[in-house]
Amino acid sequence: QVQLVESGGGLVQPGGSLRLSCTASSGFPLDYYSIAWFRQAPGKEREGVSCISRSGDTIYYKDSVKGRFTISRDYAKNTAYLQMINLKPEDTAVYYCAADISQCAPISRLNIHDFGSTGQGTQVTVSS
Repeated sequence: QVQLVESGGGLVQPGGSLRLSCTASSGFPLDYYSIAWFRQAPGKEREGVSCISRSGDTIYYKDSVKGRFTISRDYAKNTAYLQMINLKPEDTAVYYCAADISQCAPISRLNIHDFGSTGQGTQVTVSS
């Protein structure tokens, strides 16, 4: 089981940007894993935001973040990213990255419990 570490969260004004990063703490190669981002807002269930396949050729996004969020991965840096622009207050949540050897599922079927490894999360707060 790979240990994941998220970073890059913070407080940003509406319309602002953040880039979240997800790395393996032990340097374990993430090449063999699909990487997904989930988020959980206070009082709400955890929801899938985006997923990128091992090869990077399959990507899914939650409808409400399409055109604003971009998921990517850098194999040389062993890191996955979630670039977020035009952030809105409703994007406020704890964001988690997750990894699994299985392929990404479409967002409607994306379930964090299907992922073998999950990070501790990073807080994103969008507020003026």
